[in-house]
Amino acid sequence: MRDLIIATTNKGKFLEIKDQLADYFGAFYSLRDFPDRNPVIEDQTTYGENAWKKARKIGERFGIDTLADDSGLEVDALGGRPGVYSSRYGKTDADRISKLLKELEGVERERRGAMFKSYLAFYKPAEERGYLFYGSLRGYIEPLPRGKGGFGFDPVFFVPELGKCVAELTLAEKNQISHRGKALASFRQFLQMGLT
Repeated sequence: MRDLIIATTNKGKFLEIKDQLADYFGAFYSLRDFPDRNPVIEDQTTYGENAWKKARKIGERFGIDTLADDSGLEVDALGGRPGVYSSRYGKTDADRISKLLKELEGVERERRGAMFKSYLAFYKPAEERGYLFYGSLRGYIEPLPRGKGGFGFDPVFFVPELGKCVAELTLAEKNQISHRGKALASFRQFLQMGLT
């Protein structure tokens, strides 16, 4: 089985992706496994472009098939912010959540609708080819964090169909319904069809 670099230093994101792809790859590496890595600057204006840039640059640098994700949270009342800048919305997850809740103070529930979006780029350096996959999840922003699982905005992202915030879900439950989980489901289908 071939190896895969999951182009992230985020442990939570690495484990989520690895969990879904264990049947398709032999060894998994995160960017933490490469001490000589140079960070890829996410300076593009869309999730897809950022994911593609990361996958291609990392894949070319190390000569290993690479999967990169760029995802974000788009909040209705904030005109779609933080969007592509979600990871730079604050220094830590706690900072980002605090800033988001402060911006939404006094905003009624009907206007607290939000969407998680994820784009996955898979790059094969040996063939100089790449593929893009997409997933999304619609919900609401809760006024207070709930749950201890997940990462990022998971503690305040409420999924009405489940009656829970994403941080209250098990990893298996999250992978079934999340934006990244849906993008990974498309990627797995692609792998099953033998298109690589």
